[in-house]
Amino acid sequence: MRVNPASKLPLGGLYAISDGPRGDLIAACQAALRGGAAVLQYRDKTADRARRRSEAAALAALCAQAGVPLIVNDDVELAAELGAGVHLGEHDGDIAAARARLGPDALIGVSCYDSLERAKHFATHADYLAFGAFFPSPTKPQARRATPELLRAARSLQRPLVAIGGITPDNAPALIDAGANFIAAISGVFAAADVEAAARRYSVLFQK
Repeated sequence: MRVNPASKLPLGGLYAISDGPRGDLIAACQAALRGGAAVLQYRDKTADRARRRSEAAALAALCAQAGVPLIVNDDVELAAELGAGVHLGEHDGDIAAARARLGPDALIGVSCYDSLERAKHFATHADYLAFGAFFPSPTKPQARRATPELLRAARSLQRPLVAIGGITPDNAPALIDAGANFIAAISGVFAAADVEAAARRYSVLFQK
């Protein structure tokens, strides 16, 4: 089933990344969208293909209704099946092969960690470049660390920039000022007791 969520990347905002598996995943993602998430990434590293396909299809329908792009973490075939975008890390496959599989209009993002050289290498192929972690991250405590100066340098690549890693509504403004078009959050949104309110605290930073 191909759902065709929004394919164009917004100008900026909260890039919410789900933290599955969890029983209330769909409701939590719906709350994040109500809170103003501009992009939603489905991230689930388990091997349960049937559940992942079912959840991703449900999220694709939600995102299509909300007019928000859905990005699938690290699974090009699932993204192709749903008409979603894909996000690739350094061990998640070749971006040229992903582009060939998904087509010229699909959103493809790439993790650049703390490397401007990696960003330069992928800038002509990726729709956005993600850097981080900028702060200690509960999701990836051993992640390489990026700096605001890296974002400033990456502006010259003329691609939307995503900042990720331990980012809160309090420390996000400095990264936005440095050039981040999107602030990505996992636990900052989905570990909150009130997901919608947590998402809104990030979203309002882009309304100033």
